[in-house]
Amino acid sequence: MSLNLQIISIPKNSLFKRLILALPIILLNACQTLPIWYSGNDPAKANKHKFTLAEKQSVIGYLGEVEIEEEDSLPLLARYFGLGFDEITQANPDLDPWLPELGHTVKLPLRFILPKASRKGVILNLAAKRLFYFPANKTNTVVTYPIGIGRKGWKTPTGKTTIIAKKSNPRWVVPKSILLEHTKKGDPLPRIVSAGPDNPLGEFALRLGIPGYLIHGTNKPYGVGMAISHGCVRLYPENIALLFKQTSIGMQVRIVNQPFLIGWIQKELYIQVYAPAHSNKKQTQKLQSAFKKELSRIEHNSKRHINWSEVDAAITRSDGIPVTIFANNNKLPYVQRFSHPDNLSQAIKPEPLTDKLWRLKVAKFTESRPAFRLAVMLNHQGPQIPAHVLPAHTGFVVVAGPFHSAEAAQSSLNRLRIDFELQAKLIRPHQIIPELQNTFSFFPNFLSVID
Repeated sequence: MSLNLQIISIPKNSLFKRLILALPIILLNACQTLPIWYSGNDPAKANKHKFTLAEKQSVIGYLGEVEIEEEDSLPLLARYFGLGFDEITQANPDLDPWLPELGHTVKLPLRFILPKASRKGVILNLAAKRLFYFPANKTNTVVTYPIGIGRKGWKTPTGKTTIIAKKSNPRWVVPKSILLEHTKKGDPLPRIVSAGPDNPLGEFALRLGIPGYLIHGTNKPYGVGMAISHGCVRLYPENIALLFKQTSIGMQVRIVNQPFLIGWIQKELYIQVYAPAHSNKKQTQKLQSAFKKELSRIEHNSKRHINWSEVDAAITRSDGIPVTIFANNNKLPYVQRFSHPDNLSQAIKPEPLTDKLWRLKVAKFTESRPAFRLAVMLNHQGPQIPAHVLPAHTGFVVVAGPFHSAEAAQSSLNRLRIDFELQAKLIRPHQIIPELQNTFSFFPNFLSVID
């Protein structure tokens, strides 16, 4: 399907291109044995975060699956099941993250190999984009949450540190480097951003001993699980609220970058491979060489042959799906099949459009699918940019709104220009958009009209 976009071009480094084009098309190739299926399980009972550990246990959780229903998106499913954006999209490379096809099955990569580090306090594995918390009073328990980390040029540092302060409803004292960046983009920030919906720190923040770095919430929850921050670590709002209560000042935090993980389930050897975070080609090759050397040592000591082609395939995929690698392994993996959670799309449904309030004409498309994809993406933004798809005389128009004030409309117009490089047009109350057939909004019941 061609994308005929009449209003915008997609710039090389824009967030729009990052979200709409940058998902690798890699075929999933996990275990070669058939799975065991369990059906009809309540999704509310999914072990999203907390796991009990046996002595020396290094692998937690299980693989899951759920069927796509109308109005689903992979980010919505990821958040519900305790996964990040990259985790769910890399496990499902053949699905459109914003408009997955009705009836298809989504793989839920809810099995994790624990990073190699002292099981104390908080461990952040940047490659996995995942946090592991080990409660001091529960030696057999681990809690895990997906995280967002620093993007290119703003890497999250590795090393050992501690939590030195905790703050609810934090103010954001904007660093000079970020002030300069936003000024250059034409989006100047105040020196201090007060607590509230426009504060990117969210409702809770844990200050680390590494100067300038925090573990915090976010007002952009559907970016969790991506390398998208200025270096700080982001959690879903509901997860940082839990972690804030669970942690204490002085608690150890260790930040590692371990893309090649090895673990055991009983006597079976598993590996889990991610793309390294903030690593150049030489560093990645060094990590991979050490990984294979350790596997060779295990093969020699166990006197069991490793399927090296499976190892190489896992490295090529780097999709974070744990696979068993001993040759002639006939153990069937456990796959938990969940029934669909109720009212999932309510989290992003926009207020109905009305001509009586402010709106934005965002973009016009000749075909429906790219229009709906853009609308869904905008509705996932934080704070939300409410978006609808309306039929035009020739094609489809994405309209944002309604906005209850000119200031709110102008704010979203500026965000569309800066974050997406979309040149939207301000539509005043009672003003007509000439090319529209009517003001009926297809969103959110969009799947029935997609080409």
